[in-house]
Amino acid sequence: MPGPAKGYELMNKVSTERSVRTLKAGPLQVRFEHGNLRYVRYHGIEILRAISYVVRDRDWGTLSLVLSDIVIDENSDSFRISYGATCCNSGVELVLKAEISGSADGMLRFCVDATPDGGFETNRCGFNVLHPIDGVAGQPVRVEHCNGDIEETKFPDLIEPWQPFKSIRALTHYPDAGLTATCRFLGDEFEMEDQRNWSDASLKTYVRPIELPWPYLLDGAKTNTQSIELSIKGSSARSAAGLPTRKGKAEDTAIHVIPEIGSGKVFPKTGLVVTPEEANQPLGCLDVLRKVSPQVLLCHYDRTVGHVGQDLSSFAALQKQFDAQYELEYVVVCDGNLDQEFRALKDDLALAGFKPDSLLVCPSVDRQSTPPGSEWPDCPPLADIYNAARKAFPDISLGGGMFSYFTELNRKRPPVEMLDFVTHATNPIVHAADDESVMETLETLPHIFRSARAILGSDKEYRLGPTTIAMRQNPYGSRTFPNPNGELICMTHDDPRHREQFGAAWAIGYGMQVSATNISRWVLAGMIGARGIVDSENSSLLPIGDVVKAFSTMAGKTVLSCCVGDPKRIAAVAVDDGTHVTMLVANLTGQSVNVEVGGSVGRKALGAYGTLQVELLRSEVLN
Repeated sequence: MPGPAKGYELMNKVSTERSVRTLKAGPLQVRFEHGNLRYVRYHGIEILRAISYVVRDRDWGTLSLVLSDIVIDENSDSFRISYGATCCNSGVELVLKAEISGSADGMLRFCVDATPDGGFETNRCGFNVLHPIDGVAGQPVRVEHCNGDIEETKFPDLIEPWQPFKSIRALTHYPDAGLTATCRFLGDEFEMEDQRNWSDASLKTYVRPIELPWPYLLDGAKTNTQSIELSIKGSSARSAAGLPTRKGKAEDTAIHVIPEIGSGKVFPKTGLVVTPEEANQPLGCLDVLRKVSPQVLLCHYDRTVGHVGQDLSSFAALQKQFDAQYELEYVVVCDGNLDQEFRALKDDLALAGFKPDSLLVCPSVDRQSTPPGSEWPDCPPLADIYNAARKAFPDISLGGGMFSYFTELNRKRPPVEMLDFVTHATNPIVHAADDESVMETLETLPHIFRSARAILGSDKEYRLGPTTIAMRQNPYGSRTFPNPNGELICMTHDDPRHREQFGAAWAIGYGMQVSATNISRWVLAGMIGARGIVDSENSSLLPIGDVVKAFSTMAGKTVLSCCVGDPKRIAAVAVDDGTHVTMLVANLTGQSVNVEVGGSVGRKALGAYGTLQVELLRSEVLN
């Protein structure tokens, strides 16, 4: 994701009317979805996560392709797909002709001819190929470069901030013992980015180096041809059992969830984020806030969007009514003398009567992404910012890092020795917004946490969040996007799934990954509004509110590792207070699933994105 962009208008809207069809040719299997391929498998082993042909506008918006003349021919040993497609940009039409073929010997080819009827402006026009991360990250890969050079290397293990490989003609990797997969990229120059930065569960190889100028023009009436050729050799003895079912009812075989002896970790403090605009409103639903009992309230304050000193009084009023750890998340303007800026903040806090327990600081300009090949914006050295903050606030803990996402932390690493703790947020809808892609981001979290820990060092306190599905701020454009129709849209500040059962299941899946780390504080959501935990119509808790409440009760307790029979479909997190075990279980899929939980609970059927809270005597589940 290059960013920053202006006006990101047409970003990956998910159609509920797309045609989806699974095609097989012997051991080769693909899913054809809206003109692209997902989940390329061979003998049940995932080889590629996706092969997509995308057209971006000058703001990195994805132009919608209108498909026509789709023809699919399939038999037991091969399949063939052809279709046409069109899209328009600034009155210029781009016509695509696509051919896809697959065969039982492990050959897959996807070719597209693209012809504009005039000068067609685009930031990117061509293929994206996604390698999965499970069994790929950190593993050997053979890179053939465009000049013919061969590089025997490895996919990045820790998340790579910049492009791990450039000028790519082919990639050969080994997805399982006995299997070799070579993917060739033809028709232009390709390079790779590590999409784990944005919590995508993939490594993306994309067309045209990002350091070249963009936007650029495709010549009118001149055909651009690109193709992806995948060759898979060998076979795997690994069974395909455990792949997600596509049936609409619970499977007869239950997925076992077994809590085990303590992991040595404790569950983190649970927090909510609140802005000055929202701070007065929670006073009207203090009974709900007290019922949920978060340990932390993260108070966001940003003068660049119009917040002024008197707004801090809203936080002070809340602090008088509700006992919690208060953190001030301060966006540093950096428009003059830093000492003066922080002295003014200190004076405003004193006048308002707000006494935060800790201060988090991040320069305003660092909330926007700086892509490869771009110049970094003017900004005082982070060391100067931290020194000025420490001078003004010597008696409270100081945090830094990024108020945006891990990408920005990875690319601009702070002098952590000057900080008491480091923070960043995550967001799952930067590149894709469909249900499966959002749930797949949970796979990436251990990679993010491990890579962040490598930056922080082993002893530095690590605080996380906010981590909502909906985006609170867009580092890759001038704004987040409205969603009045409740669709599945990338980079929107209002994702309907946050308020649905999906949001609760996703939060439990996130909690399972957080519980395996030594993160000290995790902000899951807001109090009210589009990313809040309260139903705006009746002030009752939303499903995610019930999860936040449960996590708040789990804070500080010993985490039990949970052995889950199929972690792609079921998530579970458990804690032990010495007498009782509390466990949250979630179905991460849109189909019903049976789970078998230890103790007296037994077998339970969880509906689509269903959740389950279990309270057991410790003696029932632990020997």
